[in-house]
Amino acid sequence: MARKALIAKAKRKPKYSTRVIRRCWRCGRNHGYMRDFGLCRICFRELANSGDLPGITKSSW
Repeated sequence: MARKALIAKAKRKPKYSTRVIRRCWRCGRNHGYMRDFGLCRICFRELANSGDLPGITKSSW
């Protein structure tokens, strides 16, 4: 879980556009972030395994 101060800091408009910090909307994590879903890898896996992300299935071969 990210600190509230870091989440608030990430929400502010950055001085330069390259300084945007993208965070998971569920837990606030910034590493392992997937832009397509707006989630970190951990939350993505939890939601995919529980079936809450439509169209996402666990691959097996």
